[in-house]
Amino acid sequence: MSSPFLKPAVVCLLLTLGLPFSAPVQAHGGLSLADDVCKLTIGPYTMHFTGYQPESTQEKEFCEDIPATGRTVVALDYIEDALRPLTTEVRIIRDTGAPAGAEENLDAITILHIPAKVYPNGSINFEYDFAQPGKFVGLVTVREKQEEYVSRFPFSVGEPKGVSPFLIGGIVAAIGIGAVVFLRGRRKSVDISAA
Repeated sequence: MSSPFLKPAVVCLLLTLGLPFSAPVQAHGGLSLADDVCKLTIGPYTMHFTGYQPESTQEKEFCEDIPATGRTVVALDYIEDALRPLTTEVRIIRDTGAPAGAEENLDAITILHIPAKVYPNGSINFEYDFAQPGKFVGLVTVREKQEEYVSRFPFSVGEPKGVSPFLIGGIVAAIGIGAVVFLRGRRKSVDISAA
């Protein structure tokens, strides 16, 4: 005869085993995944961000971190038509760990710079060959009259994904809860059979 506590223990165990396979969506600086579309927020505007690595991931898109080193193709497509007459500048810098906007010499840490210009077709496309893995920061700047909007998004290239401490804590807690529920069920069934 099965214990009434066995079902909750099994459910808890199944949930625990499923945690590592869940994919939480988190904002990564100005970059976020919404409705299966990667959006880059720049002040009041948004752009659709798409990245590819033709040699390593074929046609699979990425939104934030770049999976491997090598040739990387990026497309930034304007979502609002109001961006078309404005100038847009794109820069990729090495991540120095400095707070946002506090980099001493931006040119010294820049690995890719696309000067500000108007993109009337609403699309910016560029390629860069990342030779080494590491941490970088993307900067997209839009200028509108006297206003300047900057989207800053950190990303890594070719670095393995670590397991978040939150995920580990959740797994440990779920295993602990499952064990307690299971042991309580065993103790009650032993008490009942002893009576």
